[in-house]
Amino acid sequence: MSIRVVIAEDEAIIRMDLRETLVEEGYEVVGETGRGDEAVQLVRDLTPDLAILDVKMPGLDGLEVAAVLTAEKLCGVLMLTAFSQREVVEQARDAGALAFLVKPFQRSDLVPAIEVAIGRFRELRDLTGEIDALGEQLESRKIVDRAKGVLIDRFGLSEGDAFAFIQRTAMTRRTRMRDVADEVLAGTLIPD
Repeated sequence: MSIRVVIAEDEAIIRMDLRETLVEEGYEVVGETGRGDEAVQLVRDLTPDLAILDVKMPGLDGLEVAAVLTAEKLCGVLMLTAFSQREVVEQARDAGALAFLVKPFQRSDLVPAIEVAIGRFRELRDLTGEIDALGEQLESRKIVDRAKGVLIDRFGLSEGDAFAFIQRTAMTRRTRMRDVADEVLAGTLIPD
């Protein structure tokens, strides 16, 4: 499967050259624009793997676009700029850029920068998924603990019996312990 790319570069000649290079290197350019505000919409609509953004563009600048794409976790971001000052590089990093190229860049620098940006985005996405899963587990554990407390306080069960009731009911119904705990907390499920 080829890597899908959106290009946002306000200089048409650079955009055209970039598209040509990307296609020759086996990437699929799914959209391009010279405006930052259009870049955000293109990425939302086309769901590419990577957005290549120029820092200076009309509408929104590349840093603003990168911040939106990063906040929404839409795709990896590679920044292009004619400015190599440390401040611009730091702003790009803070906006969520995963790689950075200074124009004029060499073709030999483009592919490694793309691969770094895509690789880092996938790692971040995977970590976010793991964090979300752990958060869900923690929340479920808290709900089960609260339900155990209700069973202990209202029905005089021991902690072990309260846990066993929730676990046994979940297994019998083939549902999650959290769902059973929610019913206990809502008062719609009581022990026999």
